[in-house]
Amino acid sequence: MSAPSQFALLKERRFLPFFLTQFLGAGNDNVFKYAFTLLVTYRAHEFSRLETAQSVQLIAALFVLPFLLFSATSGQLADKFEKAGLMRLVKTLEVAIMLLAAVGFYLQSFIILCTCTLLMGLHSTLFGPVKYSYLPERLQAAEIIGGNALVEMGTFVAILLGSITAGALIDSGPNGHLVSAGVCVALALAGLVASMAIPAGTAAAPQLAIDWNPVRVTLENLNVARRERAVFLSLLGISWLWFFGAVFLTQFPQFAKETLGGNPAVATLLLAVFSVGIGVGSLLCERLSRHQIEIGLVPFGSLGMSAFTIDLFFAVQGLPIAGDQTISQFVAHGAHWRVLADLYLLALFAGLYSVPLYALIQTRCEPSHRARIIAANNILNALFLILAAGLSAWALSALGWTIAQLFLATAIVNVLVAGYIYSLVPEFLLRFLSWLLVHSIYRIRTCGASNIPDRGAALIVCNHVSYVDALLLMAASPRPIRFVMDVSIFRVPVLSWLFRQVRAIPIAPARVDAALKQRAFEQVSEALRDGQLVCIFPEGRITDTGELYPFRPGLTRVLQADPVPVIPVALQGLWGSLFSRAGAAPWPILIIQRIFGPLGIQVGAALDPAEATPMRLQEQVAALRGNWR
Repeated sequence: MSAPSQFALLKERRFLPFFLTQFLGAGNDNVFKYAFTLLVTYRAHEFSRLETAQSVQLIAALFVLPFLLFSATSGQLADKFEKAGLMRLVKTLEVAIMLLAAVGFYLQSFIILCTCTLLMGLHSTLFGPVKYSYLPERLQAAEIIGGNALVEMGTFVAILLGSITAGALIDSGPNGHLVSAGVCVALALAGLVASMAIPAGTAAAPQLAIDWNPVRVTLENLNVARRERAVFLSLLGISWLWFFGAVFLTQFPQFAKETLGGNPAVATLLLAVFSVGIGVGSLLCERLSRHQIEIGLVPFGSLGMSAFTIDLFFAVQGLPIAGDQTISQFVAHGAHWRVLADLYLLALFAGLYSVPLYALIQTRCEPSHRARIIAANNILNALFLILAAGLSAWALSALGWTIAQLFLATAIVNVLVAGYIYSLVPEFLLRFLSWLLVHSIYRIRTCGASNIPDRGAALIVCNHVSYVDALLLMAASPRPIRFVMDVSIFRVPVLSWLFRQVRAIPIAPARVDAALKQRAFEQVSEALRDGQLVCIFPEGRITDTGELYPFRPGLTRVLQADPVPVIPVALQGLWGSLFSRAGAAPWPILIIQRIFGPLGIQVGAALDPAEATPMRLQEQVAALRGNWR
């Protein structure tokens, strides 16, 4: 299925002004914070009576505090009011904050700049729920992954450019702080101008009454998220990524100095490599997922994050450390290239991990609660950031760990966290296996996937060609599918575990097990009434000849009980493959099939249940098989 590149969104008015607004805001955040941090680090006597380390920790804490206090309210505001107008108000607030910050820089007032740090945290708290809930309202289903990828990439590039810009400005001379003030005001004004071009929309829940109790609202929103288990665990998964990233980003300066023997420029190089990795990984999501929300990339990303973090630990063992190395001296050592490669690749896999999770939350949570659920996620993120800072400090001081050991422990915990999440929601792991099957053994071309509804019940009918039909259909559908399958296939060793995890429904002929057949129809009815997708293979068995068998009347019984739209689907090219009943072809033939013989999944238009007779559906599936090229 062909679709425009994600970069085509940068030509669209519904996306480009929004992208520029969030990009400039993220950049301004980091120019201001990093410039302020550098001032209290190198000119502490002019700014504060606190120790440098205390000042730096205070700046970080002040920025995070509004996420804990006001995220619940910001989520309600984003659901209640039109988002484009709300973004313009937030950008106006940013301009006012930066004007006050300019006064603080001019007077070199620690108190004023701390106040502005707190207010910029409030600005980001207000903007976050609007940003992520705006995307699913303005983008089509095939654009969600690409839009999130661009936002994720833009955010980390903005962080990188903001940090580098602040460093260059403060280092430019005795008046560097004044130049920084001017740049911050200019960026805020540019963000406001960009926001003016964001097209107006409609509010998600204009009737919502604002509840000013943040604790009660946060708990209510988390309860809403828990209705869809995958959404709730995606919130936890994103918060864990913030924990993981915070461990690295906060330790880069000390890691560069103590472990790698580099000067501050080397720390900036590490940040640059990490940021580019995140950006590239985010942009790869669209290509690897074929323009759909592919949560199978999440386990793939978490495995890569741990693998390359573990390798990073071994890469820094026994490195020749010459203190205060410049970038040119650092990259002259061949061993350091392995360190940079590990940082780049673990960040790339973090990008693959994060984008599908954000997209899943945006598309599967209730639209009327979308911004509030994202706001609840921001609170969890802030808590995980605090937890990361506390545990890192404890490990490095109380336990006496090195930074490399801290990274290794984080990688090991990441494996445990991933295993726990995937055990609770097997859909992540099964989609990964499905994605792996599609990209390693088969080349699947899917046509008509947009005919599968984003919401609501539907019955999918498909020809039955191989033992992996269910996994292939999972790869084509943006939503989970409940499969009805012959009990003999359901009980195939190894595959049985997979089928149980996707809550497949075993069925048997009445002459074999009448009770099981009755129970299967009851489960199908329950699933359809719950608004789920159900797939049946109406031939009743895997083909032994490669041709269609007559469709059985069981689907008529299903539709009489629950008249839902029926979607015909045809699998093409699987006959004779490794998992079909034709037997495994010799490996050279399989290789040729892999390169020259792509498989097809043809999804037809939905039929009205009154028209969906077995004969009509068989004709539809046969036609779809014949149309495939």
